[in-house]
Amino acid sequence: MTHLIGSMAQDYQPPLRPTWDEYFLMLAKLAATRSTCLAFPVGAVIVQDRQVLATGYNGPPSGSVHCITQGYCYPGLLSCDSNKALPSRAVHAEANAVAQAAKHGISCAGASIYVTLEPCLSCLKLVISAGIKQVYYETSFNSGDKAVVRDLFIQDGLVSLKQIVLSEAIAQKAAECLMRPISIPQTQLQP
Repeated sequence: MTHLIGSMAQDYQPPLRPTWDEYFLMLAKLAATRSTCLAFPVGAVIVQDRQVLATGYNGPPSGSVHCITQGYCYPGLLSCDSNKALPSRAVHAEANAVAQAAKHGISCAGASIYVTLEPCLSCLKLVISAGIKQVYYETSFNSGDKAVVRDLFIQDGLVSLKQIVLSEAIAQKAAECLMRPISIPQTQLQP
């Protein structure tokens, strides 16, 4: 019997588990599904000591009609990104996450933020001013002169930025978990 248990332990493969960075990025991606922006969804999660402090997604200010509800951003303009003359109606995901924390009296000092899109310079300045020290993002955004300004903030030690890429295996596991009940005994899943 002892030999059988030892043999089973040698063959054991622990289940695939996301890293903390992958986990919080997936939460940001999930937050992005609440976005009401027609141009593109963005999600953000503020984290400290591996605990979620606040979440946010992009869309018009609270109380304003959502672009996805009315089917356009401005009358005659289907999406804010199709006209550079008019400003976006959206509050960015990072700003909404910081605002949610502030509304509930939660300090962001020393926290990290996970976002699906690298913060624009306005949001990066807000993040820095809120005391957030690390930014983890999925998709790059700043280039040219904007990247120069971003890099100055990094050189000054105000913030660090790191791009996170989900592994295909973790993304597949997350998709499978979303498509079926997950909190059932694993033995019931075996054929």
